[in-house]
Amino acid sequence: MAESSPDALRRPLSCEWLDTTLRDGEQTAGVSFNASEKLAIAQLLLEELKIDRIEVASARVSQGESEGFARICGWASSRGLLERIEVLGFIDGGVSVDWIAAGGGKVVNLLAKGSLNHLTNQLRKTPAEHIADISAVVEYAAKKGLQANIYLEDWSRGIADSPDYVFTLVDALQGLPIRRFMLPDTLGVLDPWTTAAYIGQMKARYPDLHFDFHGHNDYGLAVANTLSAVRAGCAGIHVTVNGLGERSGNTPVAPVAAGLRDMLGVRSGVEESKLTHVSKYIESISGIRIPENAPIVGENVFTQTSGVHADGDRKGDLYANRLLPQRFGRERTYALGKMSGKANIVENLDKLGINLSPDQVRLVTQRVVELGDKKEMITMEDLPFIVADVLKSSALQDNIRIVNYSLQLTKDMKPAAMLKLSIDGTEYETSSNGDGQYHAFMRALWKIYDRLGKPHPLLSDYQVSIPPGGKTDALVATTIIWDMNGHTIKTRGIDSDQTAAAIKATVKMLNMVENLDITTLK
Repeated sequence: MAESSPDALRRPLSCEWLDTTLRDGEQTAGVSFNASEKLAIAQLLLEELKIDRIEVASARVSQGESEGFARICGWASSRGLLERIEVLGFIDGGVSVDWIAAGGGKVVNLLAKGSLNHLTNQLRKTPAEHIADISAVVEYAAKKGLQANIYLEDWSRGIADSPDYVFTLVDALQGLPIRRFMLPDTLGVLDPWTTAAYIGQMKARYPDLHFDFHGHNDYGLAVANTLSAVRAGCAGIHVTVNGLGERSGNTPVAPVAAGLRDMLGVRSGVEESKLTHVSKYIESISGIRIPENAPIVGENVFTQTSGVHADGDRKGDLYANRLLPQRFGRERTYALGKMSGKANIVENLDKLGINLSPDQVRLVTQRVVELGDKKEMITMEDLPFIVADVLKSSALQDNIRIVNYSLQLTKDMKPAAMLKLSIDGTEYETSSNGDGQYHAFMRALWKIYDRLGKPHPLLSDYQVSIPPGGKTDALVATTIIWDMNGHTIKTRGIDSDQTAAAIKATVKMLNMVENLDITTLK
């Protein structure tokens, strides 16, 4: 196998991005976007994330797919972005081309067979027959005013097992009006070394053709393979937000954007500061959670756990790398638990505006480590209560507490809540109904707050978990994320009842706001 030349590796690097979240990403098990969601995602990808091209549909799939595609094309046309909207089409005598043209599209990505195995066992045709079929559709697309690109499906196994077929196919097609030849690792079988070698073969034989690399993540190597493909001369790469896609997914956009810039010096137009926002949005509407340890966009990626690391950061960012959280609209945090040292505690206390003496910090650190050793989950927002408990301090009191409450759930009637709340010793009582027991409780609570003119945060996320292997009567942990003037507060409550746990988390939040004046934080 021919290697890419040293000269090729040294030349200035650039690449074009195609995001296929709306096409290949929608092949994730259980994921389906409606027309409105598709349009919103297309707008985010092109206008916020600044992706070069997006693949938004598969031709002929459904009426819903047709509607979503037409809406995207209408919007893109009004913004002068129509040439950046692409659709997967098939070698079907022009039916896909007609479908795309009817929806207002201008670009078709034709799916051809990139391996002899797929051609002979799936299509049961000869190379000459397949070439004739492809040529006819490409020429028909040109007549209809559509630009054509071509996928060589199963190319990674084709170039390994039947390279003569791959070369015969590209030799015959390179003279047609095909703008891009797209090289998929359809089953995710490549590694970075074979990727570089195979791309090198294609570039050596066809130096003037534009090649895209389309990776899959079956071995967890999609990011590495994509970087290798660019280094070997690929002019385009395919990604999805959060790595959505069939089986183990496609190449995720976030780590590729960072890797191309930091490791290969490729400065694409992708807006890094929007990666987290777009990823969280896709997470919310796809229902596929971002793993907490996912690179760049995972919750824990900019969290230091070791006390040694926190100490090093305070003494000169000794444990920082080029993945600075500010690049991605994030900030560095320091986890609290059994691995915490004094530096972790001080970092979190500083953010909360709490000043303690060295002896007090030592006592708080000891308590945090004890709790962590019992596998307790500790957040920054828990610290004031730990401080108050350890130091018996009057500076951080439970100024707000629930005197009592009653929740009612009756068939064919709205859930209701009655609440008596104490604020600085004065009691307030009210009731309300809602769509659920907790919703009714919150409506009653905010009635009191509105009556007093007190500001309150908005609930932005709500998660319920039980210990692994837990039974129905196990303790429930309810984690709620709140937004107060752009400042995020995370609180947890634990109880055998989910609603009671949520109420505990809510009271904890109320005291955070009251004691630490979160309303002044930005």
